Amino acid sequence: MVRMAHNGSNGPNKLKIMDKPQLSESQEDYLKHIFKLREVNETVTTQDLSESLKVRPASVTGMIKKLSSMELIYHRPYKGVVLTELGEKIALEVLRHHRLLELYLVDHLNYTWDEIHDEAERLEHVISEKFEAAISKLMGNPTRDPHGDPIPSVDLEIPEMPDLVSVDRLHAGQEAVIQRVLTQDKDILNMLSRLELTIDANILMVGSDKTGIRLKVGNNQYLIPYSIAKLIWV
Repeated sequence: MVRMAHNGSNGPNKLKIMDKPQLSESQEDYLKHIFKLREVNETVTTQDLSESLKVRPASVTGMIKKLSSMELIYHRPYKGVVLTELGEKIALEVLRHHRLLELYLVDHLNYTWDEIHDEAERLEHVISEKFEAAISKLMGNPTRDPHGDPIPSVDLEIPEMPDLVSVDRLHAGQEAVIQRVLTQDKDILNMLSRLELTIDANILMVGSDKTGIRLKVGNNQYLIPYSIAKLIWV
């Protein structure tokens, strides 16, 4: 069971995970990636983690055994990996750090959304709870980052989000507003910026064919490949 306690030094609403094991940055990354993969996949496999983390399957297998022995994940052969309650809270804490940092970099240090992921990856494991609380308060306790990803609350809960679909599922003539972009790929994000296909942009689905979908943004119309359209949620 996860026990949470108030930590007075971080403000009256900050909750701290009790009995949290000492984890390496790599172990925290595994928990974070499992959580993110579970957002879009019903089952998270060893191969999924290998591709997401860019490590060898054998290394993933070894880490899965380690995290399972620490009671941070459940692993059932051929049925995938699932976070335990404690594992999920730790993943959400790392995600909160990461997404707050990404927003801080954009809003206060003039980074663009294609530059922030690697910076946040380096910092997410080392910032203090005091720093986390300070930048969250500075930014008005935001609920989403520059890519539209939800920022876990101070209580490590995912804020309620509207039901979203990828733009390739829209019908011709349907209007929508971009709410989330599911990629950290710098080249894709840079391209979307140049096309003004960014968070809160108003778009019109013009139509589709075997090559992709046609979206209208303002007075401009673009052909978007299906592989990229599936990353844009409205």
